Amino acid sequence: MDTPLKKKILMKGNEAVAEAAIQAGCRFFAGYPITPQNEIPEYLSRRMPEMNGIFIQAESELAAVNMVYGASAAGMRAMTSSSSPGISLMQEAISFLAAAELPALIVNIQRGGPGLGNITASQGDYFQAIKGGGHGDYRCIVYAPFTVQEMWDLTMRAFDKSDQYRTPAILLGDGVVGQMMEPFCPTPYRRPRLPEKKWVVDGCKGREPRIIRSLYMGQGELEEHNLRLMKKYDIIRKKEVMFETYDTDDARLVIVAFGVAARVAFSSVRELRKRGMKVGLFRPVTLFPFPELELRSLAGRGRRFIVVEMNAGQMVEDVRLAVNGGSEVLFYGRPGGVVLTPDELTKKIRSVYTRKR
Repeated sequence: MDTPLKKKILMKGNEAVAEAAIQAGCRFFAGYPITPQNEIPEYLSRRMPEMNGIFIQAESELAAVNMVYGASAAGMRAMTSSSSPGISLMQEAISFLAAAELPALIVNIQRGGPGLGNITASQGDYFQAIKGGGHGDYRCIVYAPFTVQEMWDLTMRAFDKSDQYRTPAILLGDGVVGQMMEPFCPTPYRRPRLPEKKWVVDGCKGREPRIIRSLYMGQGELEEHNLRLMKKYDIIRKKEVMFETYDTDDARLVIVAFGVAARVAFSSVRELRKRGMKVGLFRPVTLFPFPELELRSLAGRGRRFIVVEMNAGQMVEDVRLAVNGGSEVLFYGRPGGVVLTPDELTKKIRSVYTRKR
């Protein structure tokens, strides 16, 4: 499938990520097996050689992500994928990638935790992805797909934005969206105009040497570097926010959810609307940058929010900061790899909606 089809096809979410990466020009993958993301390396182990790319099953997650660092420094579009405990092992290197301003895609198909947890879907890695799981002051661009279509589209976008801003990007999926199959349209990749990679370490014959580093030992040098990174993150906050709303204009209660939890919430919103209840859904697509201004604009006017997550309460903190006291913010979550059901959530939302304040 060298040229994406114009008609809909059936694929697993993990496979869609892998083929979208190929179509977007990724030619280096290093990873290590872990459930529930194994279809990604399995797929790429076949496709990368077909495209004259490089596939490496590394000896560990630590090795894999550091190989991605090297490939990116050499100018390749590079990626790795794993699931929650494996991503934990990559955090130091992700901090290094951000500090060295190297583009890379890290795919996390989340599973239950903490610890080894289980192999069912979860959203317990929000803090890890959004707040920066490694050391120092850095951020990654983070996308939260909730359909196989978005697994495809956001993979391509993540590569482009990572290149544009010279920063790692994270695709934060979960075991449901990674494992499920549904029809989607594999939209063709159209490479945007991106900055020339004048920083690539590819031999310095005929030019001045280039150095990629994250160590700054001079007086005030590291602070200057950090301040420059902060300016870049501010630009990302202003230009790269993505979100969707459903029936929020007249909503008295707005559900805020991302990923597969938003997919479940969407079913609940449709059911409750049929019953005459003014319920809406706000879905962040980018978790960093977080759509805080857009959420704040919905606050007040007697409106309440309920944040729905498959964890013990993580994004709810950012929603409360965004709303900034303008509305009551409630939380409903299921941790430990428990997947929400539409009936369960509909019952919960209905009880909140009809409850006297």
